[in-house]
Amino acid sequence: MTNNEIVPGFDDEKDDSLKIRLQKADNANGCLILFLTGYIDTYNSNFFQKRVSKAIEAGFIRLIFHCGGLNYVSSTGIGSFTAFLKNVKPRGGDIVLLEIQPKVYEVFQLLGFSQFFNIKDNLDEAVDFFLRGDQTGKTDIFPKIFACPICSKKLKATKAGRFRCSECKTILAIDANGQVFLG
Repeated sequence: MTNNEIVPGFDDEKDDSLKIRLQKADNANGCLILFLTGYIDTYNSNFFQKRVSKAIEAGFIRLIFHCGGLNYVSSTGIGSFTAFLKNVKPRGGDIVLLEIQPKVYEVFQLLGFSQFFNIKDNLDEAVDFFLRGDQTGKTDIFPKIFACPICSKKLKATKAGRFRCSECKTILAIDANGQVFLG
């Protein structure tokens, strides 16, 4: 099955620096696996966002990003994943990342984003996450203890809103789902 058969018009644009192959997850409704090969940086992140947004608009709100072939992601690229998460969460969807290469994972950790994403070891675990729903008891989101994405100071948020890190004075925002964002 081609990408265009899964998401109409998906392959209308191509970028040699980032190849995306789509595959439906058979038994998980609205679930799409995106096999990423290449890299995501400032120059191709817009291309990446447009492609994935097409998939989300086509009704795929459970996205599994297979990152085994992804050898570099810039902070802009990680911002793309955050944008997808903000897009699918209100629709009842989520994102799972898997097979992240160590140097790519390091960027997620350095920017403090590793805690926001569901990171699984293999495809079965990722699909299973969507099949059974996230049963990690996320009903009691607040109070939430988390590390500042800038200085790693442990912070506590009692409710959604904007506040300043007590250590580095960075302005942070936390949404109702407990997602932390800059500004």
